[in-house]
Amino acid sequence: MVATFALGTAAGDMTASSLQLGYLQSGVLFTILFSVPVIAYLMFDLNEIAAFWIAYILTRPIGASFADWTDKPIQVGGLGLGTGPVSAFLGCVMLLLLALIVKTRIDDPNRELTN
Repeated sequence: MVATFALGTAAGDMTASSLQLGYLQSGVLFTILFSVPVIAYLMFDLNEIAAFWIAYILTRPIGASFADWTDKPIQVGGLGLGTGPVSAFLGCVMLLLLALIVKTRIDDPNRELTN
């Protein structure tokens, strides 16, 4: 798992910096690549385990690219919001989503479905 994090971050940095795509474009690129195993699974019967792992590995450069885009200074192609505000915002989003799951029990397979 450590390898996927390190290689995923490196892949995002490589496309954004070394290949000079920029952070936003790099994030879009990896989002498109993320859809490839989904489409291959749904339309071409790609093995579900292979589809999962390919998609899982691609989540790291997606996250790294978009996080760098929001965090990095404007001079290097980011939005310049800074690490603190971006981390605080994403932390709040995660807490709200967790609260939603706890409140709705949407993840409980034993909950009653009401229409």
